[in-house]
Amino acid sequence: MSRIADGVTRPAPITVEIDGAMVPAHPGETLAAVMIAAGAYRMRDDRSGAPRGLLCNMGTCSECFVWIAMDGAWRRRRACLTLVSEGLCIATQEGQP
Repeated sequence: MSRIADGVTRPAPITVEIDGAMVPAHPGETLAAVMIAAGAYRMRDDRSGAPRGLLCNMGTCSECFVWIAMDGAWRRRRACLTLVSEGLCIATQEGQP
């Protein structure tokens, strides 16, 4: 899936890391939007190991939890509510990459 380009002005792209892959993003985008634009629909696995992805896109369902490297530790955050920033490191499974 690609981003809408016609009639849209965005800031200069930045780079974030998702499961070890470098992915382009734009400041102001949510992590969920960046992941979907990159074709990464799986954001976590449930307890049975089934993949889970974006559902409500407003922070209430908790289906889009990902792990983000922050302050020297991995923290769980909702991808639909987290804005990207340069060099952000994201993992869809705890303890990765």
